[in-house]
Amino acid sequence: MKKLQMKTPLVEMDGDEMTRILWRDIKELLLLPHVDLKTVYFDLGLAERERTRDRVTVDAANANREYGVAVKCATITPNAQRVEEYQLTEMWKSPNGTIRAILDGTVFRAPIMVDGISPVVKNWKEPITIARHAYGDVYRASEYRVTGAGKAELVFTGEDGTVTSQTIFQFKNGGVLQGQYNLDSSITSFARSCFQYAVDTRQDLWFSTKDTISKQYDHTFKDIFAELFETEYAGQFKQLGIEYFYTLIDDAVARVIRSRGGFIWACKNYDGDVMSDMVSTAFGSLAMMTSVLVSPDGNYEYEAAHGTVTRHYYRHLKGEETSTNPMATIFAWTGALAKRGELDGLPDLTAFAGRVEQAALDTIRSGVMTQDLAGLWEGESPAKQVTSREFLTAISQKL
Repeated sequence: MKKLQMKTPLVEMDGDEMTRILWRDIKELLLLPHVDLKTVYFDLGLAERERTRDRVTVDAANANREYGVAVKCATITPNAQRVEEYQLTEMWKSPNGTIRAILDGTVFRAPIMVDGISPVVKNWKEPITIARHAYGDVYRASEYRVTGAGKAELVFTGEDGTVTSQTIFQFKNGGVLQGQYNLDSSITSFARSCFQYAVDTRQDLWFSTKDTISKQYDHTFKDIFAELFETEYAGQFKQLGIEYFYTLIDDAVARVIRSRGGFIWACKNYDGDVMSDMVSTAFGSLAMMTSVLVSPDGNYEYEAAHGTVTRHYYRHLKGEETSTNPMATIFAWTGALAKRGELDGLPDLTAFAGRVEQAALDTIRSGVMTQDLAGLWEGESPAKQVTSREFLTAISQKL
């Protein structure tokens, strides 16, 4: 069978642990038999990030800017235990945080819904899309471990030499400090991406922060969103019959739970990280969540919205079969291939990506699925729980 051809390569960012195994199997069983796959490969596994002192992550992000479309596997963000386990010389920062800082975009995450698996929140009838700011906040923060008494100050030195300072806290003993930042330009890009996505998809847009507590940092987000809406988007929203509103994040959580879904929920970086996990789990599984980073200059990076599934990886190393759900990783590949086909004028490539997604959904609808979904299955016949490899094989047969 003649394989589908590509014009421009995808930037391929390999990852860690169990998702790295799934990555290889997805390519072998679903993609390479049908597509003459062209990629510019970067290994973002923790060992390679250590060897290159994390230069490989920067190179991958810059390649994404060059080629326009990337697909990324889940990666480890090391903590103290990982530093010891992998014998790291440094506790390297989040690869996703590094890539997002370079691309300065917005992450849109939406659940993969399938007949036979109902959301835990029974009144949710339509997907909830999380729009996550992809720059700054805790992911690019500076931290300091205070070991004794002393005064902590926030100091800003202007280019003209003017110094402004503010006392943060007078420590009487040990503690911790953290300094976060963001940029008006990045917040504006985030707001514009959210408003435009709402217009394109004709969905209501919600935005939430905690400006009553963070009266400068969070309030700046609120003000920029409000100004951009009034000056550029209010008319379009009214014409389309859709709504934008701001609310505090604690109120937003309550509203989301009571809603029926079908809207975009814009969140700051860390809030979006947490809330996307809550939404994806409530819709069925962390492995049933798509994620795409969209930069202001039209670059795209598709990835799974979950971690490296460490527990399953340790079982895999013992030679045990695992029932790890590969759906989000499959949809990362199909999203990237569909976008590559769209940008390069290759409709057959875009159509193929859609057929892979349909085959994956049809496999679940037929009652064949991984362990995380089997316990949620509400189909007429009992679910057939299979291993990851068996699930991918079943999809390949449908395809």
